[in-house]
Amino acid sequence: MAAMEYRMLTDEEGFTTYALIFAAGDEAMTELRRFAKETGISGASFSGVGGASRSILGWFDFTTSEFEPTLIDEQVEVVSVLGDVATTEDGAAQVHAHVVVAKRGAHAYGGHLIEMNVNPTLEIMLTETPTHLRKRSVPGQPFSTIRLAESG
Repeated sequence: MAAMEYRMLTDEEGFTTYALIFAAGDEAMTELRRFAKETGISGASFSGVGGASRSILGWFDFTTSEFEPTLIDEQVEVVSVLGDVATTEDGAAQVHAHVVVAKRGAHAYGGHLIEMNVNPTLEIMLTETPTHLRKRSVPGQPFSTIRLAESG
């Protein structure tokens, strides 16, 4: 199985930019988490484009506090993938990504990226920030959010 490769492109004034190049067969979220762990990144944003042969997107249902998954089991264009990396209360890096994919005929689908099998490639540009982003639980919400007052 292929493995995503990455390279630092710039490191200026505390902002470090990486190119992450995924190959056919890579599972995007697994590789993004591996990258965050290997590099120790605790605050970053990213964007990218590419293709996928199978994707699971999620829509968050506030009535059940769970993601409703949508399987797209065919070749799609990854029109856009956007996200961030921040640390959770236990100090682990958490990758949060949303994606828009398009089927033949320009039919687009979007949501929270749960899983995506890359095909033929996915190209992501990620910029680490000098400020470490912290995610914390919020009373009354079923998930953690970035807390700027605790970031630094």
